[in-house]
Amino acid sequence: MRRPMHRPAPPIDAVDWLNTPDPVRLEDLRGKVVCIAFLQRLCPGCSHYALPQARRVAETFTSGEVAVLGVHSVFEHHDQQSDRAGLTQWLAEHGCRFPVAVDAPSADTTAPRTMTAFNLQGTPSLVLVDRLGRMRMRRFGPVSDMMLGAEIMALLLEPATAA
Repeated sequence: MRRPMHRPAPPIDAVDWLNTPDPVRLEDLRGKVVCIAFLQRLCPGCSHYALPQARRVAETFTSGEVAVLGVHSVFEHHDQQSDRAGLTQWLAEHGCRFPVAVDAPSADTTAPRTMTAFNLQGTPSLVLVDRLGRMRMRRFGPVSDMMLGAEIMALLLEPATAA
């Protein structure tokens, strides 16, 4: 059974941003539905499924009411995944044009800060944030395009202001 999530989405704690001239803050995206794909470059599920799906969301919802973000959350193989040039090339090879944050490492654990703040199990993970900045969906692993589209549309139909 799925329980609705309505807690505020934590901020994205990034050491770098790609595909955008300025850092993106979730609070600046209030009024939009935000789709956040948590990825890492050497994750087969991220390369073959999650990143292409996030790209399709960005290409499908073009009205400006949906924002798509990526968070590169490395919790293993840090040396092979942490170079900016390699990450930039990987994103370009997959046609990724939406902003992607490089998750800040944690001093306490192998999981990076944003991944920990969102209480995620690994990559790929997908999070939807509603127009009020509340986390409404959090999934680890594949999510069907049909289900994701339905979830996004349901959030778009909700009012952009609290009742």
